[in-house]
Amino acid sequence: MFGLLMKFMQAQKILPQISDTERQALEAGSVWIDGEFFAGNPDFPKMLKETYGQLSAEEQAFVDGPLAELCRMLDPYEIARTRVVPPEAIEFIKKQGFMGLIIPKEYGGKEFSRLAVSTIMHTLSPYSFVASVFVVIPNSLGAGELIHHYGTDAQKQHYLPRLASGEYVPCFGLTEPTAGSDAASIRAEGEVFKDADGQVKIRLNFRKRYITLAPVANLCSIACQLHDPQNLLGKGQHPGITVVMVHKGTPGFANGDHHLPIGEPFYNGPLIGKDVVVPVDNIIGGAEYAGQGWKMLMEQLAGGRAISLPAGAIGGMKQASAVVGPYSVVRQQFGMSIGQMEGVQDKIGKIAALTYMCEGARVFACSAVDRGIQPPVTSGVLKCYTTELSRELITDAMDVFSGAGVMQGPNNILGSGFASSPVGITVEGANIMTRTLMIFGQGATRCHPYALKVVEGVETDNVPLFRQNLVGWIGHFVAGIVRSAVRGWTRGLTVKVPDVAVETRAYYRRLGWSAARFGLLTDLAMFCIGGKLKMRGKLTGRYADALAWQLLAFSALRRFEAEGRRPEDLPLVRYSVEYSLAQVQKAFEGIYANFNAPVLGFVMRTVGSWWLRVNPVGKLPADDRSAAAAQTIQRYDAQYRRLTEGVFVPAGGKTASSRLLQAFRLLADAESALSRISRAQREKKLARGAAAEVAPKAAELGLISVQEAQLVAHAQAARLEAIEVDVFKPEAFFATAKAEASQDRGFKLVANG
Repeated sequence: MFGLLMKFMQAQKILPQISDTERQALEAGSVWIDGEFFAGNPDFPKMLKETYGQLSAEEQAFVDGPLAELCRMLDPYEIARTRVVPPEAIEFIKKQGFMGLIIPKEYGGKEFSRLAVSTIMHTLSPYSFVASVFVVIPNSLGAGELIHHYGTDAQKQHYLPRLASGEYVPCFGLTEPTAGSDAASIRAEGEVFKDADGQVKIRLNFRKRYITLAPVANLCSIACQLHDPQNLLGKGQHPGITVVMVHKGTPGFANGDHHLPIGEPFYNGPLIGKDVVVPVDNIIGGAEYAGQGWKMLMEQLAGGRAISLPAGAIGGMKQASAVVGPYSVVRQQFGMSIGQMEGVQDKIGKIAALTYMCEGARVFACSAVDRGIQPPVTSGVLKCYTTELSRELITDAMDVFSGAGVMQGPNNILGSGFASSPVGITVEGANIMTRTLMIFGQGATRCHPYALKVVEGVETDNVPLFRQNLVGWIGHFVAGIVRSAVRGWTRGLTVKVPDVAVETRAYYRRLGWSAARFGLLTDLAMFCIGGKLKMRGKLTGRYADALAWQLLAFSALRRFEAEGRRPEDLPLVRYSVEYSLAQVQKAFEGIYANFNAPVLGFVMRTVGSWWLRVNPVGKLPADDRSAAAAQTIQRYDAQYRRLTEGVFVPAGGKTASSRLLQAFRLLADAESALSRISRAQREKKLARGAAAEVAPKAAELGLISVQEAQLVAHAQAARLEAIEVDVFKPEAFFATAKAEASQDRGFKLVANG
């Protein structure tokens, strides 16, 4: 019977069809806490035991020392204006080992944890994205990482010390004019042949684009389709995607031209090769790894997507948090700080709370990678949703800054991050593709307790494997129906809640409830839509939303537990988890309304949608939630400093951000005196007017001290200085435009040939 059923499922393509490249992606990495949500019954006690790491003493010393020193060397506005990172800064990056953070110490590297690498990136990238690429690229997917994991002994001995020291500046050439998110379809070619001396070599022809560090790299890893007509490598005539190293200066190889990225003009450009001949030994891993390039990439991206891009995105959120709270206190309108206005509070509370949540997700995911877990689905969620949220929250912060946010110049704190936010959305897999194809498309098969084995049984005609897992799946499905119904009717009261803070117990119940529904909906999608899911991007995108916001909500709860259940953080936990559950609810409503399957789809669109509305798993936080969350970054205290840790602000009032924080601190110091002045004015003991203007009279009346009157005046002067924007003389204003126009004349259009 099971054999006939298996044949029927093969013929009708009920289950997803998996290509070779998709299989390599599915087999790469690990199932982590994402599997708990796909199963529909998360084991919260087990999940809370997952490591939430900290930096080692050595790593913290590097952050406090060389990283801070590097930031002090940089003038982000000048670097963005000139499009040049100072040579002394690049030399410092090399000498201090920034390019070898992930390389083992035996080869001269730092061998830091992935959490430390992420922490360094999350400070440097928002401060100067142009400079940060000299750290990000060498420590993400590229020659160093690939050689460390797959290289031959000779490659490790030669390349790793030189990569760690910065002698080799690497880049990775994957994207092409006709292969972006569909990287497996690359057209770059490598042909294996014997030269006149009988040596086996590779002739490469390629045109790559959007390659970060390409203009200045001297060691380029090129992903190509390898062909071996004479089977000289013993891998067949078409081994497949292979990663080959090409050195700068190799005949036929050209790099040095620039693209001009939006926002911050980081070093990025094309790589072009015409009949470039290199030894077979330039294959990363040697001839043994010919055709293994796609597998290598998937294995490293499985965890790598959780590192560099989320680090920069979350660093951008923290930078926005670090300045938007203070600005809302310093900036006054209608005789009050704008941060007291509910509309402004709404934006600030959202920024503070979602930043808290995403920082928890960053530390949590990096800690998993450091334990050897490579979770491709969670990594995809981190990359996709943190970069999207970063763009959203920076836009919210720009709204609070208003005019000060849209006037360009060195005093604009947020402008560069706002302008460059689309970069993170685009690279390492465009977010549209990640959301609609990868997260649920890969996760539904990879993370489901039975689906992958059922598919494997069908594809290999393995009836026992198919029977065992299909029976298990059916039992799991029936249990899921019961679990989802019971938890829905009881609003999660039957969920096993771990030993957590009393204030957060209800959130675990609601997450367990939403997970039960998500697990059931996953089974329904696999059964009723099956192989057609790949074409249902709008639907799978909603599934991805539901999964992502559950993972993010749990990350906020995990952070709260790991950091000692700080009562002052509860406003952030409450807002972020409630906001996340509201997004899960929205995703469920979209799934029910668009589940186009016979009979079942009609029931879901009618009865199911009605039940969702009257019994929602979540709704947006109440107004008092955003006000309480906003206050966590509107007071200069220990909590503010902890929440914004990792945001670099130069000392001495030399930059707009340092002047803003100086005014913020002075206003905090003067708060008591300002409060007494305001009370005296309400009681008509003092005339109306600005606090700095009436402070001398208040001192004369003994309402405040003379020293306090001076402090009020000092704070008012700092306040006015902090809200200034840039003004350019005509000659400077037009000189900049002329210089840019002159540079533009050097641009050229490169055909896609």
